[in-house]
Formats: sequence, C-alpha cells, structure tokens
Amino acid sequence: MTTVQTTVPPPPTAVRPKVVARAGLYALLAANAAVVTVFFAQAGFASNALIVLGRLAGLYGALLMAFQLLLVARLPWLDRRIGMDRLTSWHRWVGFGLLWTLLSHAVFITFGYAQSSSMNPVNQLIDLAETVEGVLRAIVALCLIFVIGAVSARYARRRLSYETWHFIHLYTYVAVVLAFTHQVAAGTTFNSSSAAKTYWYVLWGVALGSVLLGRLVLPLWRNLRHQLRVSAVVPESDNVVSVYITGRDLDRLPARAGQFFLWRFLTKDRWWQANPFSLSAAPDGRTLRLTAKTAGDGTAALRHLKVGTRVFAEGPYGAFTTLHRTRPDSLLIAGGVGITPIRALLEELHGHSVLIYRVATDQDAVLYDELRELAHAKGAHLHLVTGPATPDKLAPNELSILVPDVAERDVFVCGPPGMTGAVLRTLRELDVPKSQIHFERFSLAG
Repeated sequence: MTTVQTTVPPPPTAVRPKVVARAGLYALLAANAAVVTVFFAQAGFASNALIVLGRLAGLYGALLMAFQLLLVARLPWLDRRIGMDRLTSWHRWVGFGLLWTLLSHAVFITFGYAQSSSMNPVNQLIDLAETVEGVLRAIVALCLIFVIGAVSARYARRRLSYETWHFIHLYTYVAVVLAFTHQVAAGTTFNSSSAAKTYWYVLWGVALGSVLLGRLVLPLWRNLRHQLRVSAVVPESDNVVSVYITGRDLDRLPARAGQFFLWRFLTKDRWWQANPFSLSAAPDGRTLRLTAKTAGDGTAALRHLKVGTRVFAEGPYGAFTTLHRTRPDSLLIAGGVGITPIRALLEELHGHSVLIYRVATDQDAVLYDELRELAHAKGAHLHLVTGPATPDKLAPNELSILVPDVAERDVFVCGPPGMTGAVLRTLRELDVPKSQIHFERFSLAG
C-alpha cells in the first residue's frame, strides 16, 4: 500500500527562491568586482599600459577563480534554489571566462615588460619565471587550467568516465593554491595595503571554506550521523531495480521529493563509484528509495547488492522540488526512468495534479501500478502515452487536448534529453510562462 505524504509544503511565493538566489550571486560578484577595482586604483598605475591591463586582468581572474569555488561548493542553500545543473552550467561558462582572463593577464604582463626591457616576449617570460618569485607557480597554474578546460569541453567530456574526469578536475585545487601563492608573492595590489591584503585573505578563505564545508565536512557529518544501509533490493522489471535504504534519524535528513543523491555502495568492487539517482518516493523519515535502470556495469550491480551493505550518500541535491511552485495545480510529465523524481513529487504535491507518463511500450512503464494507486489516492489524473518517439505525441495540439488548462499549472518535466527538449518547445508554443516550467538536467560539476 502506498503511503501518501501528509506534510503540507510551503505555499507558492510571490518572489521565486531561484530569483532571490540568482540575484544574490550576481550582486555578490558585482560588489566584489567593484571592491577589487577600487583596491587596484588605490595601488597606483604602472607607466606601461599593457602592464596595467595585465594586472587588472589578473585581479579579475583571481576573483573569478574564487567565484568558481563557490559555484562548485554544493552549498545546500544555493543548490536547493538554483539547482546543480544550472550551477554547473554557470561553472562551465565562468571557467571559460577565467581561462581567457588569466591568459590575458599572462600575455599583457609579458608583452608589457618585454616592451619596457626591449627583450622578446619568450625571453621576457623566462626571465620573469627565473627572477620574480611566484611567476613560475602562476605559469604551472595556467597550464593546469588549460588542461582542465580542454577535458571539460563537450567533445572530451563525453569520452571520459565521470571518475576520470573528476580526478583531472581535482587539479583545479592545485591551480588555486599555486595562483594564490603567486598573488601573495607578486601581487602589487595584494601587497599595496593592509586593507587589500585582508580583503583577499577573507575572499579566498570564504571560497575555500565553502568547498571544504559543502564537499567534505557536510557529507561526512551526515553519513556519520545517519549510518545508511541497504534494507531491501526489489526488481521492478527485467532492467529496473529499486533499492531501499534505512538509517538513523532520517527524519532529520533535509531531503525532499524530486531531489537526488550521489550514492556510493561500499562493496569491495564498487565503493569508489558515485552514481546520481533520484529519490523515487517522497522521504518519510524512515526509508529512502532509489529506482534505477540498468544502463552499465555500475547500475547492473545494484541488483546484486546485499541487505546490510553500507551506503555513503552525498546530498540531497537539486532544485526540482515543490519549493518552486507558483500555482496551486500541477502538470507532471515523465519519460522513461525519469518517472522516479516525478513519482516522488506526485506524492508530495497538493492541489490537483495531472501526470503524463511517456514510454515506448506498456512494458516500459515502471512503477505504473503504484502510480495508478497513488494517483487515485491523490485525486490526480494519470495518462500513459505509449508509442515510438515520432510522431511526437506530446506536440502542442495533443498536450492541449490532454490538459486544456496547461498554462494555468506548474509543469514539472523529467525524462531523456530529447523528450525533455521537445516538451519544453511544446510548452513555449502553448505560452506557458517560463516561471511555471521546472526541469533539471542531471550534470555534475567537478
């Protein structure tokens, strides 16, 4: 029997949480850029314009590097409001901005000093590396950032396993340390006044402290507190399995329907693999459940987990929750195994809900029996849409027939990228306000 979640979520708010968080991040970056510019001006200008531009580019590069750390820190307040997928997207674009800013710093400084000394740029760079403390460290940091940027390009990223890509990304922290020590040793603005020096120490301390808190301290503390273990493994179909997890004080774990964890099952051959799986049932304070489709060795091994296996979980992550509702009624659209967070959301949502479940065949509709039972208990309408991907059975005409008042509902979408993209285009054609459309692409930052 499906248990219906009775906890009433907060009502829709006039000011969306993601707007507040996004505006806060923009304001934080702009304010720090202004402070950096003031300290730069107070330190005085060099006689060579290229050196002036190089120093300013270096300061902005250091600021972007600190901002990058904040984006990947996985701080719960930001993650719940913006979502890891959007933070990852910002991280990627800020990363390219950082790369070009630091490259500009190196080029302008080198050519500026070469202009003053009448040396060629290559010899000037070698001379700076040999005679100025911290310059060689900066060159190594820049090379590391170039390598990390190259493996983060979409072409390379698709050809690397997550574990390999993540290991290479760890060198970012080496680059950060090298860049900071370069700034301490050779930074004109850094050493220009005690106020500037204090500012930069505080900035780097907050940035690195955020990473330490979000990526290490909080996951370790939560896992020590909750002592997660596998309590049951239930095959849902030939290629889908549900894993039930219990632990201590799960009612104090701040997880919500629609969120996901990075799960590590601590067996001798899989402890090093982290897989992102959404909760497929709303947290009830006693049990967590994930449901996964076997798409590789890692997910296939879930079927063979033993009861009692220790679990290390990082999270919860994601902004795909009822926190972002703007309307009392909802439309939920799921494709394939994307039904897992949608099923959990249906359990938590209040107001009238319509659920559209898009699959190729009836046999692909995992969890359908409990969806039907849950929809009946909630007074929701459930539509199972089957058939090949083309023709598009969720095109504007078809969707407006199934849900005539779609523009008056919050819409939660989760499924394969192709289906999600098609549904988003349909919603735009039906003039559903952007603020009412909620989706999340499950991509991870380093």
